[in-house]
Amino acid sequence: MSRSAPLPRRAHIERKTLETQIRVALNLDGGGCSRFQTGVPFLEHMLDQVARHGLIDLEIEAQGDLAIDAHHTVEDIGISLGQALAQALGDKRGIARYGHAYVPLDEALSRVVIDLSGRPGLIYNVNFVRAQIGTFEVDLFREFFQGLVNHAGMTLHIDNLRGCNAHHQAETVFKAFGRALRAAVDLDPRLADQVPSTKGTLLGG
Repeated sequence: MSRSAPLPRRAHIERKTLETQIRVALNLDGGGCSRFQTGVPFLEHMLDQVARHGLIDLEIEAQGDLAIDAHHTVEDIGISLGQALAQALGDKRGIARYGHAYVPLDEALSRVVIDLSGRPGLIYNVNFVRAQIGTFEVDLFREFFQGLVNHAGMTLHIDNLRGCNAHHQAETVFKAFGRALRAAVDLDPRLADQVPSTKGTLLGG
């Protein structure tokens, strides 16, 4: 069976701008191992949820203009992770394409639905009960996911259905994203070498 992204599906991305320097290493067929050095501890905690619940191996190193704020670093990590996902998936032959997950944590519940359609789109309905978790500004999560979908070519619906603890809200979102991503990138042997689209491509356009 031929694939443009042979198993294991891996990617290495380096992104350098005047504001940030990012390095991402990704293995879609990993076991949930992660290592982060970004200077943004709460985002690292959330990314660890994605790796563990998505069963992907993920390493991210980032140096950014954190003396200003975390905006550029968080957004560029999302962009770089999106680029890594696109690279690791190749032409997406044999993947399930769609994935969804509901994840609770005590009083909080979130739903995430993914289509690896090749078309970027983000629907984000998360009304956090407070503006910061520790020193992390929760508005930056939208910037992270927007950068990710733009460069992964992914349609992504995120809905926090309930929650009164901001940490729990965030954690259910990222855990659900990891579980939905795991389902979407799963290789279906019934698809063999097929692209799961009537267009014959999932590369955008």
